[in-house]
Amino acid sequence: MHRLTIAFPWIVSFFSIIGLTYPPIITWFNGNWITLGLGGIMLGMGLTLNTSDFLNVLKRPKWVIIGLCLQFVIMPFLGYSLAKIFELSPLFSVGIILVSSCPGGTASNVIAYLAKAEVALSVSMTACSTFLAVIITPLLTFKLSGSYLEIPAEGLFYSTLKVILIPVALGILLNRYLPKVVSKIIPFAPPFAVLLICFIVGSIVGQGKEIIIESGFRLLVALIFLHIFGFVIGFTISWFTFKNWKVAKTISIEVGMQNSGLGVVLARENFSSPLVAIPSALSSLIHSLLGSFFVSLFKNKN
Repeated sequence: MHRLTIAFPWIVSFFSIIGLTYPPIITWFNGNWITLGLGGIMLGMGLTLNTSDFLNVLKRPKWVIIGLCLQFVIMPFLGYSLAKIFELSPLFSVGIILVSSCPGGTASNVIAYLAKAEVALSVSMTACSTFLAVIITPLLTFKLSGSYLEIPAEGLFYSTLKVILIPVALGILLNRYLPKVVSKIIPFAPPFAVLLICFIVGSIVGQGKEIIIESGFRLLVALIFLHIFGFVIGFTISWFTFKNWKVAKTISIEVGMQNSGLGVVLARENFSSPLVAIPSALSSLIHSLLGSFFVSLFKNKN
């Protein structure tokens, strides 16, 4: 199970290649399956959380506050700016702004563990950003994307509430009141999340195959810059602020890696065009590969 989680970047790459070469193999996973898939991932995240994770925020509040500010200020600004610089189409522009406004995901916790960063801080940041995203993600997307399309702010809010707050809260409650049952399930949660994310990414890539091939190059480069800048800026500001290598690594990972699965679901549920979901699907592939590079670069550094 652990090996499956470590191999996440390569598995998601494989599913993406399948989506581009033989779409019917993977595109059956669509519609409600994608929504349920993300709900399953969020439930798995909730099962790994307890009140002590949130108490960690009180112990080192500056670490978490700086990380959250970077995540919800730097990344959306980068998404908006890169959409302008690369002159992306309105649909792709909304998509990249949407994914850059999403919280951290479970993949960042895995990368933090492999990179020998502060895993407790990573989990705390993911938990806090996930709950804040119920309000912040729809608000940022509405404010930054309004010049491109009419943004369904209310729909984004209810979708975020449905796929984040409810399953995560349910997972926390199960962990609190049925710990013995949850302890047997938790080892399967990370690999299960890996497979669900891979199905979501592969399906979206497969459904947008023609568009990606014809006009996706600029979007691909913009997303690469989005995540590279997220990692670098997150690390640089955190290092100069705290002078703590492990904390800087952790915040860098949390800022550079978004919950792309959430971006896919929000795009699919609230926009008529499937193109809005493509940036989120490609983002998952890109930040996973960059995260793996991050691990190889920093895991042996003290």
